[in-house]
Amino acid sequence: MQMASDSPHCHPPHCGQGGGEGGGYCVISKFSLPLFSELTLWEGAVSSRHSSLQSLPSLPSRPSGEALLPVMGPCGGALHPLSLLVQAAVVAVALAQGALPAFLPCELQRHGLVNCNWLFLKSVPRFSAAAPRGNVTSLSLYSNRIHHLHDSDFVHLSNLRSLNLKWNCPPASLSPMHFPCHMTIEPHTFLAVPTLEELNLSYNSITTVPALPSSLMSLSLSRTNILVLDPANFAGLHALRFLFLDGNCYYKNPCPQALQVAPGALLGLGNLTHLSLKYNNLTMVPRGLPPSLEYLLLSYNHIITLAPEDLANLTALRVLDVGGNCRRCDHARNPCMECPKKSPNLHSDTFSHLSHLEGLVLKDNSLHTLNPSWFHGLGNLRVLDLSENFLYDCITKTTAFQGLAQLRRLNLSFNYHKKVSFAHLHLAPSFRSLLSLQQLDMHGIFFRSLSETTLQSLVHLPMLQRLHLQMNFINQAQLSIFGAFPGLQYVDLSDNRISGATELVAATGEADGGERVWLPSRDLAPGPLDTLRTKGFMPSCKTLNFTLDLSRNNLVMIQQEMFARLSRLQCLLLSRNSISQAVNGSQFVPLTSLRVLDLSHNKLDLYHGRSFTELPRLEALDLSYNSQPFSMQGVGHNLSFVAQLPTLRYLSLAHNDIHSRVSQQLCSASLWALDFSGNALSRMWAEGDLYLHFFRGLRRLVQLDLSQNRLHTLLPRTLDNLPKSLRLLRLRDNYLAFFNWSSLVFLPRLEALDLAGNQLKALSNGSLPNGTQLQRLDLSSNSISFVASSFFALATRLRELNLSANALKTVEPSWFGSLAGALKVLDVTGNPLHCACGATFVDFLLEVQAAVPGLPSHVKCGSPGQLQGRSIFAQDLRLCLDEALSWDCFGLTLLTVALGLAVPMLHHLCGWDLWYCFHLALAWLPRWGRRQAADALLYDAFVVFDKTQSAVADWVYNELRVRLEERRGRRALRLCLEERDWLPGKTLFENLWASVYSSRKTLFVLAHTDRVSGLLRASFLLAQQRLLEDRKDVVVLVILRPNTHRSRYVRLRQRLCRQSVLFWPHQPSGQRSFWAQLGTALTRDNHHFYNRNFCQGPTTAE
Repeated sequence: MQMASDSPHCHPPHCGQGGGEGGGYCVISKFSLPLFSELTLWEGAVSSRHSSLQSLPSLPSRPSGEALLPVMGPCGGALHPLSLLVQAAVVAVALAQGALPAFLPCELQRHGLVNCNWLFLKSVPRFSAAAPRGNVTSLSLYSNRIHHLHDSDFVHLSNLRSLNLKWNCPPASLSPMHFPCHMTIEPHTFLAVPTLEELNLSYNSITTVPALPSSLMSLSLSRTNILVLDPANFAGLHALRFLFLDGNCYYKNPCPQALQVAPGALLGLGNLTHLSLKYNNLTMVPRGLPPSLEYLLLSYNHIITLAPEDLANLTALRVLDVGGNCRRCDHARNPCMECPKKSPNLHSDTFSHLSHLEGLVLKDNSLHTLNPSWFHGLGNLRVLDLSENFLYDCITKTTAFQGLAQLRRLNLSFNYHKKVSFAHLHLAPSFRSLLSLQQLDMHGIFFRSLSETTLQSLVHLPMLQRLHLQMNFINQAQLSIFGAFPGLQYVDLSDNRISGATELVAATGEADGGERVWLPSRDLAPGPLDTLRTKGFMPSCKTLNFTLDLSRNNLVMIQQEMFARLSRLQCLLLSRNSISQAVNGSQFVPLTSLRVLDLSHNKLDLYHGRSFTELPRLEALDLSYNSQPFSMQGVGHNLSFVAQLPTLRYLSLAHNDIHSRVSQQLCSASLWALDFSGNALSRMWAEGDLYLHFFRGLRRLVQLDLSQNRLHTLLPRTLDNLPKSLRLLRLRDNYLAFFNWSSLVFLPRLEALDLAGNQLKALSNGSLPNGTQLQRLDLSSNSISFVASSFFALATRLRELNLSANALKTVEPSWFGSLAGALKVLDVTGNPLHCACGATFVDFLLEVQAAVPGLPSHVKCGSPGQLQGRSIFAQDLRLCLDEALSWDCFGLTLLTVALGLAVPMLHHLCGWDLWYCFHLALAWLPRWGRRQAADALLYDAFVVFDKTQSAVADWVYNELRVRLEERRGRRALRLCLEERDWLPGKTLFENLWASVYSSRKTLFVLAHTDRVSGLLRASFLLAQQRLLEDRKDVVVLVILRPNTHRSRYVRLRQRLCRQSVLFWPHQPSGQRSFWAQLGTALTRDNHHFYNRNFCQGPTTAE
C-alpha cells in the first residue's frame, strides 16, 4: 500500500457529474482519490451476489480508458474478488444501521431547502439519484467558490423554485482580498430549470444578464459588473415582478461609466412591480419604465433634476425613493460628492399625478425648503422621509403638511444647522393638519430646551404614538408635557444632556430666534442600539402603553417633580446615566402605573429598606451594572425592599460584583425571574452559612441566572437551599470542574440547566438522577472528553442536549440508552471527533440525524491528520480499510524480514563488536530511566523547614501552602509536606529520600542561614547527591529574615544563581512580586537561572 502523497503516479480525482466539492462519486483515473467514497463503487462487483445493494444509485457511463475501481481509505487500489465479497457483506450490515444524509455535503432543511452555504464548493454538487431530489424547492449556494455554471448543473432538480448563488465570484473591488474573478454561465444553465421563480446572482462578476426561464418572478443582479440593460436582456420574462440592480457602479464597485438603461429596456416586463436601481451613478430616471411599477428605488445616484415627464406613466407607483441624489456631505458616512448650488431641481408638479403614492423618500437631498405643491395630489401618502436635509428653519414655518391628512410616519431627523445648537424649537402650525400621524422622528436637530411650546402643534394629534427626540443636546426638558398627549406610547429622549427637573419658561419666536451655540464639527451618525438587557430575561416595553426613554443622559438625581402628570407611564428607561443617590421610596411617587423600570449602568446606593415601594404596580426592575457602591469597602447594602414589592416578577442584580455586607436573604412572594450573574457568589458562600439561604426566601422563583459568579464548586447543600420552584438554572461561565449530578434531586421541578463555559473534564461521577424533570441541558464550551455509559439514560424527559465545543472524540449510543430516539436536539459540533475506520459514532449520528444540527457540514473530524477539519462524511468511515492497522502490519512484516536477514549476517561479521556496544548501552539505561521518570514526578516541590520554629511553620502552612496550592487556580502547584504527605510506617530516611527524589524542586524555608537542624542538613545533602547523580540542581532557598547574617554558601549561590535565592519582603507592596518569582523558580529548571559570566551550570547528560 502506498500513500497518495508519496506516489508520483497518484493524481487528483477526475470527477464526473457527481464530482466536485459536493459530488457523490469520482471516476478513478489510474490511482486517483475520491472526495466522497460512495457505496455505488461496489455495485458492479457485488450486485450479482447481494441484492441488498441493488437499490443503490447507478453510475453514469464512464469515459473510455478509465476504470471504475473500489476506493478504500485515502488511496484506492484493486482488490481480490474474494476480498470484495467479504467487504460487501460488511457493507450490507453497516447500511442496515443508517443511511448517509441524502444531500451531502449540504444539509436538507425545512420546506425543501438544501443549504450549501459556506462550504467552499468549486462546482455545483450533483446529488445522488437515491436522494429525494424532487422535493428540493430551494437551493442556497451562498458564499462558495463556484466560478463556472454548466448547462447540466440544475437539470436533476425538477421542482427547483428558488436558487441563491450570491457571493461566489465577487468583483475584485468587493472581494475581501481584491482577487480578480470572472463567472462563466453557459447559455442553458437556467433555461434547464423551467420551474425557477427566484434567482439571486448578486455579488458575482458577470457582465451580461444570462438567459433566464420565463417562469422567473424575482431576479437580483446587485453588485455585479452589468452596466448595460437593453430589451433583449429581459425578453420573455413576462412573470417577473421583482428586479434588483443595486450597486453596479458606485465607490465600492467602481466602473468606467454609469449604468446605461436603454429607453424601453424594461417596458416589456408587464408585471414588474418592484424595481431597485440604487447606487448606479444614474443622472436621470430611465425612460420607458413599465407602468405596472409600484416600488421604484433610485436612491444614491446623481439625479438632481426631477420633472413630471420623468415619472409620467408610473401612475400605479406606491413607494418612490429618490434619497441621497444631492447629498449633504457634512453628515455623510461614506465618500460623498457635494450637491451643486441651487440643486436639486424638483418641479412643482413632479409627484402630483402619483395619486396612489404611499411612501416618499427625499432624505439626504440638501433641501432647504419644502414646496407645498410637491405634495398636492398625494392624499394617500403615509410615509414621508425628509431626514438629513437643511430644513431646520423650514419646519418652524412651512405649510407643506396641510394636505397630508393620511400621513402616518414623518422623519425629520438630522435637519440641523451646521455647528449650531438652537436654544428653542417651535414646530410650524401646519403640523396640526397631520391628523393620522403615528410616528414623528426629530432626532439630531439640536435644540437645547424642550418645553410645552416646542410641541404645541402636536398636542391635539389623536393618532400620535411614537416621538423620537434623541440626540438633540437637550439639557432642559419639561417631561410633564407628555401627559397632555392622550395616545402617546413611546417617547425617546436618550442621548441628550438632561440633568434633572427644570422649571422652564415658555419661549416664543422662531427656532433661530434664541441663543445659538456653535458646535465643533463631528460625526453625527447615531450610535449603536442599546443592548442592556440580558437576552430573553427582562421583559420588553414594546407591548406596554407608554414608554419614556431617558437613557444616556446626565441625570445625577431623580426627583419626583420630573414626572409630574405622567401617572400613565408604564415603562421608564434610565440606564447609562450617573444616578448616584440613595433611593428611599420617594423618587417615583407620581408614577403610579409604572410596570418596568430600568436603572442599569448607574451608581445607585441601595441603603434604604423602602426603595421603590412607591411603585405599587412595578413588575420588572433592572439594577444591573450598578457596581460602584458595592465595591466600596465597609459599606452595607439593604435588599429587603424586594419583599415589599408585591407585584415584582423580574429583578436583575447582574454585574454588580456583590460579595459581602448585603442582606443575608432575599425574600419575595411574587418574584418569578432573578438575574444574579456577574457577582461573587463564590465569596458569599465561602463565608460559612451566612449567605447559604440567600435565595431560599424566593418561594415562587422559576428562573435564576448565576452565570459569571466565579464558582469553583457547587455543594449539594447549596443546591438544596435554592428555591424548589426553579425550572431554569443558568451557571454559565464559572469555573466548575466538578458537578454532583445526584444533587439535582434537590431541584424537583428543574427543566433547564445551563453549564456552558465551565471547566468540566468528564461526565463520569454518577449519572443524571432517575425521575429528574430535566428537558434541556447545555454543556457546551467545556473540556469534556469522556462520558460514562448510561449517563443520560435515566433522564427520560431530556429533549435538548448541547455538547458542542468540547473535547469529545466519539459519541456513543451507550450514553443515552433508550433516550436517544426521543432527543429533539443533540448538538455535537465543535468536537475533535476521531474519524477512524469503522467509527461507531457515524452510525449512531445517522440514526438520530434529524436531531443533530449541522450534521452534514458542521460536525467535523479532529483526527487523523488528513481528515482534520473536514466533515465526518468526507469519506465513508464504514467502508474504508483501517489504514493505521495496515501500516502497522506492513511495518511489522518489514521489520521481521529485515531482522531475519540482518541478525545472522551481523553476528557472523561483527558479533564481538555488537556485544561490546550492547553492554556499553546497557550501562546508560539506569540514568536514561531516571530521566524519563522525571516527567512523571508526584510533586512540584518538597518543602523543608524547621518545625520547632513556630513562626516559620505558621508561614509555611498559612501563607506558602495557601498561595501555591489554593489561589493559583489551574496553575496550582503540588507541594510535599512532612506532616501531611509522609507515609506512616516508613523510616525518616525513606520518607526523606522519597520526598527529594519525587519532587521537581526542594524548597528550603529558613529563618536564618548560620545554623540549621539535622533534617534540613540531611535534605540538603540528598539534594546535592541528586545534583551529582542526575545533574539536576533542585535547590531553592527562601529566607524569611533578609537582614540576618548570610552564610558563605548563600552568598555564593546568590552570585551564581540569583533567582533560586528569594527573600521574604516585609513591605506588603513587594509580596506580589515575591510570589511571582517563587512560582517561576519552582516551575523552571535552575540551569536557566545561572549567571553565564561565572559558569554554565549543570547540563543534562545526553
